[in-house]
Order: sequence, then C-alpha cells, then structure tokens
Amino acid sequence: MSRERTPFLVMAGLAGMLLLSPVQASIVLSEVLYDSTGSDNGNVFVELLGAPGTVLDNLLLEGINGSDGTVYRSIALSGVIPADGIFVIGDDSGDGTTLVAGTDLVAEVDFQNGPDSIVLRDLNGVLDALGYGDFTSAMFSGEGSAAPDAAAGSSLARFNPLLDTDNNLADFVVLDIPTPGTVPVATVPLPPALLLFLSGMLGLVSISRKRVLAG
Repeated sequence: MSRERTPFLVMAGLAGMLLLSPVQASIVLSEVLYDSTGSDNGNVFVELLGAPGTVLDNLLLEGINGSDGTVYRSIALSGVIPADGIFVIGDDSGDGTTLVAGTDLVAEVDFQNGPDSIVLRDLNGVLDALGYGDFTSAMFSGEGSAAPDAAAGSSLARFNPLLDTDNNLADFVVLDIPTPGTVPVATVPLPPALLLFLSGMLGLVSISRKRVLAG
C-alpha cells in the first residue's frame, strides 16, 4: 500500500496541530522502518510529526521488548521540529552518519522486529506508542490493538496525520516503499475557517523540503 503526498495536506496537518489544545497537539510517531531489506545498520528510521518549532529535549524514544515488557533501548532526543513539522531520526551507521535521506537526528534507532513496541515519552509520561506484531503470547505496550508486523523493507506509517485514535491497528498502515520526510494525504473534511487559513498560508509558505542524501 502506498500513500499519496501533497503539500496542501501537509499544511493541513500542521495547521490542525496549531489549532488544537496543547494536549491534542502532542508529538506523534508518524512512520517507522525497523527491518530493512539487507542490513538494518544505518538504513532504518523513526519519523515524528509535530508542531514546527517544538523542542525535543527531554523526550525519550524507547524500545519495549515484547517478550518481557522491559526497555531494551532508550534514546534521548534533541533538536527542534522544522518548518514542515516532520522530524526524521536516522539510524547511526556506526560512525555518526546515516544512509537515511533528510535526517534531522542520527541515533541508534534499530528497533527489534515484532512483537515489540516503541514508546515516545516526555518527563510527564507517554506521548505516543506503537506496538506491532502478534502479541498472543507477548507483552503489548502500544495503544489499542497492535499494528501488523511489517515485512522486511516495508514501514509502518500513520495514515492520517490529523487523527490519533489511540489504536495502532486503525492508525497505521504498512507501506511497501518507506517515505521518510513526508506525510500522507488525509481524507478528512476540513472546516471552512481552516480551509481559508490554508489558502492564505499556501501563498506564503512552501513546506516541501528537498532532501538530498549527502554523499
């Protein structure tokens, strides 16, 4: 399954976040590639979606082991969400670089295959969580029902950037082709006031970032 992208809907997602209350405007997990075709080293990533300008200091990204519920990886985040609202964390190849294009932060984000969970938290508690795989005999730390365990080379991505139902199965789809640095078209109706706001903003702001993998 693939997700079509348009700048208009990216702006819609960001505008929606800016109009929501602070609780609703929480940063969310947007896309995760945890099992690359071939080596994971430097090829996997986690994508976050949030309001531009949000400081990520004091946030943790945690890998939760499905076998016993323990935290097997904890990553302290840093940086600021850029103007497009998309923050990509690319896996460290081992030398401080990554093979993921358009990365905003390089860190060890090679999370395990399912059944496992990834949790995003701040000092006050959990902001978002994604569990994937079959948890029949495993410990689930995601939200609602688990998303499927994506095949190697495929990612799990939030289909609608404006909606977090707290149900991983409903909120995430499998992408055959991962798309770090982009968000999906949202098939939700926008209120007239928001449409008017967007029409003006689109004339002033370009949110498309041309990302070139440094070579």
